[in-house]
Amino acid sequence: MAKKIGPRHKLCRRLGACLWNSSRCPSVKRPFPPGQHGHSGGKRKLSVYGQQLQEKQKIRTHYGLLERQMRKTFEKAQRMGGVTGTNLLALLESRLDCVVYRMGFANTISGARQYVVHGHIRIDGKKVDRPSFRVTPGMAVSIAEKSRAIPAIANGVASPPHLTPEYLERPVDSFEGKMVSTPNLETIPFKADTQAVIGFYSR
Repeated sequence: MAKKIGPRHKLCRRLGACLWNSSRCPSVKRPFPPGQHGHSGGKRKLSVYGQQLQEKQKIRTHYGLLERQMRKTFEKAQRMGGVTGTNLLALLESRLDCVVYRMGFANTISGARQYVVHGHIRIDGKKVDRPSFRVTPGMAVSIAEKSRAIPAIANGVASPPHLTPEYLERPVDSFEGKMVSTPNLETIPFKADTQAVIGFYSR
């Protein structure tokens, strides 16, 4: 499975905003691209295409997707009917790796993906090791019994790195949570310009 290796917050500086809502992100103090010419180059005005590409890259980077995965998810959102942008974010938030992260079991989405791939996650008591598995309302997501002693997981349960969004439910100090409703634009923590993404893929 392909994955991004290297300083992830360098991507935030390249895209002009922190993608993981971290107060320690270098993009907060240095809101310009990395590299020796980043500061001297100033803030260049992007074309419409450039703006659309940048917004698409923000979403793709936040959720840790390859371009092919992003496009397939967008096409699925189009086929669902309704508002494509809302469908897109709902599908991305329903990915198992994202749900594990939002529940606080991991500090990052990439960390949550590692838990899933290594077999630490259960869906309704059954092992699922596909990060792209779609969690639907009513499904219970839990940590495998044998994995609950892992320090990183135990620390995440005891001290969640962030608040759990409204569409998920996880009791305090519990190794199990549940999706109680479908994610929507109001309840999804990550805010994105989905219209720009629609424009990008409609070209």
